[in-house]
Amino acid sequence: MKTMLPFLAAAALLVVVNATAQPAPKQVAQAPATATLIPLSDNWFMHGDVPVHALLISLQGLANRDQPRLYLEYPEDWQWEIVRPLVGFLEHRHGTKFDRLALNDADAALARFAPYAKGCVVWDQAVRSSLIVAFTIAGVEDLVVVNADQLDLAAKHGLKPVVDLRGRFTGQPDHVIYQWAYDHYYDRCSRDYYVVMGGHAGAQMQPGIADFGIRQRAFFSDLSANPAHPEELALLKRILAGQNPASIVLGWHSYAKDTEAQHTTLTGNYGLKMEGLHNLPNVSFTCQIPLTPDFTFTNNHHVALDAKLTAEPKVYLAAVATDSMGIGTWTKPGRGDIPYAWQVLVNWSWMNPPALQYFYESKTPNDYFIGGLSGPGYMYPQSVPADKFPALMRDMRRLMARLDLNVLEIMEHTEGHRRHGIANLSREVGDRYYAEFPAVHGFINGYSAAQTFDLRDNRPLISYDYYLAVDCSVEDAAADLDELIRLNDRRPYFLLIHVRESNTVEKVRHIIERLSEPVEVVPLDIFLKLAADQQTYQTRYQEPEEESKPAVNPRDV
Repeated sequence: MKTMLPFLAAAALLVVVNATAQPAPKQVAQAPATATLIPLSDNWFMHGDVPVHALLISLQGLANRDQPRLYLEYPEDWQWEIVRPLVGFLEHRHGTKFDRLALNDADAALARFAPYAKGCVVWDQAVRSSLIVAFTIAGVEDLVVVNADQLDLAAKHGLKPVVDLRGRFTGQPDHVIYQWAYDHYYDRCSRDYYVVMGGHAGAQMQPGIADFGIRQRAFFSDLSANPAHPEELALLKRILAGQNPASIVLGWHSYAKDTEAQHTTLTGNYGLKMEGLHNLPNVSFTCQIPLTPDFTFTNNHHVALDAKLTAEPKVYLAAVATDSMGIGTWTKPGRGDIPYAWQVLVNWSWMNPPALQYFYESKTPNDYFIGGLSGPGYMYPQSVPADKFPALMRDMRRLMARLDLNVLEIMEHTEGHRRHGIANLSREVGDRYYAEFPAVHGFINGYSAAQTFDLRDNRPLISYDYYLAVDCSVEDAAADLDELIRLNDRRPYFLLIHVRESNTVEKVRHIIERLSEPVEVVPLDIFLKLAADQQTYQTRYQEPEEESKPAVNPRDV
């Protein structure tokens, strides 16, 4: 019986016409021979370089509406770490030659791309939310976003103000501001994409996803999903209810208003798919680039789906990096040294094809890809209505087949049902996954350590026993794992580790090397097949009376 320690613990061809698949952006026949590249500074303060960045991002969304013309080179420390490596990949693998302009060069950019705009929308630098409203207007009206200081520059390139937001929202709360935008523009916005322009708040903004939102004519807001903000929540529900079934919510919740769990739970309540990165850049460009004709998504499989392996009396360890490969440590030291699993965002097969091709072609033999998170996009299964679940999972099966993925990762933090970060699944949710995914090696579950385990038809469901936090030292992590191994003394013991995204593979290898008892690090598909051979873990799901018991973060004690 397992001892539970909560404190330790090519895209164009993929378009499918059905009620749950939003139309994929139209792709060009092949990547452009030439394109423009503009480097951006590392100043993302509202009274710093955000105004020029907002101008360039909005211009990018318009210039890339029918062809991929403009790519923005974000700073080296940008959260999406492959923004710069992807430039080289597009050059060498897709044949695109980039003409580089100067840093933040809005004048040169407008000289080239102003004809793709019909004028400009002026945002009020005294009202932060007016910039988010301006992004909506830019997409609907084909306007470049400027502030008062940039009006002369816009005029130089023939762009006159069409909408002026200066003074319109002075002293107004966000729910009033976004209600005005809703009343005036929502009817003309996309029903397939909605952008929550959250993440960084207050004095900063990192609107990397805005170019794609503008290209798709999405509605933008940073409305709160927190019940403490009833007016904002009511309007947000109205927006989400107005979107097409299983459509995409782009961006991320506001760090200043609500929680990840509140926002993700709410989007799940409407059966929507969340692509949660507010600063994901250049999607208006990359969404149009097809896979190269010679490329096929091929994973590093180690065992057949119907294989049966025999587990030995030892400790088997598998490590999984989630939170998207592009914001993790793909380019950092150690990758390839040990078997390692990486979570793939399956919608990128049509939203960001060259990025996924980059990952698949740069993988080492020790890199293994899995699908997540919980479905086609980030979602909590308990929050998704039962009648919407099957259609979403049909999409997930289709995308996993396209990407050659045979393992599904699940995360459950539904607000109000899984209080305080309890990550376990109900038996009903387990039944749903087993019914919808008959052809997988199995499932993994959790974020922090969880206690949901099962085995059906050679398909195990294994929860994380350990969460490697970013600030956890090698010494502390090794001590934690030693204690887990000591307390779980029945062999074989299947030890699954979730590695938070900025921990390097090199760090994980050093942790494993310090363990007192030898462990065998195995690829995740082999790990699951071995776990199917001997169920030395207890079948367990969330019990109703446990839902109100708080879980403890594994590094809090």
